[in-house]
Amino acid sequence: MQLFNTKWRYGAVAVVLHWLIAVLILGLVGLGIYMVRLPDAGFDEIKIALILAHKQIGILVLMLALIRLLWRQLNPLPELAQTVPEWQQIAAVLMQLCLLGLMILQPVLGWLMSSAAGISVSFFGLFTLPDFLPHNEDQFARLRAIHDWLGLAMAGMIALHAAAALRHHYVLRDDTLQKMLGLRKRDA
Repeated sequence: MQLFNTKWRYGAVAVVLHWLIAVLILGLVGLGIYMVRLPDAGFDEIKIALILAHKQIGILVLMLALIRLLWRQLNPLPELAQTVPEWQQIAAVLMQLCLLGLMILQPVLGWLMSSAAGISVSFFGLFTLPDFLPHNEDQFARLRAIHDWLGLAMAGMIALHAAAALRHHYVLRDDTLQKMLGLRKRDA
């Protein structure tokens, strides 16, 4: 597999970033849903450890998403299948941009939420991110609500994105999914 994107398929960097971010986000969604349902009493240490892991992985997703955005600007995207109608091409681009935007916005909201809670975010003990907001419980509650709802919206968009890829592969039988798996043979 080539490092860079071609007209026919995604390169190794785009493929690795796509699947790594996908796995991390799916883990974050599951972890987020699980940890907020834990009662505070009796699970204090476990819940705190899960919240800290969620924050650190979220910042990792932010960094990877920014790298992916830069990579996307430097590498042309493969062409869509010729059979894809124009409205679906527009929908595909909008979905990709929305998902990329949420990959950046969600961790930033989580970071701001932590700042408003008065708890700094550490990145795996390597460094601590600056707090941009003063401690404010009302602001924390608002940011948490937005973060929670956007997380659910993102999960729905990911499900739709995956369903569309599977539809292309199994129903339309085009090479859309193969391009992101790095399986497309034809390179010109």
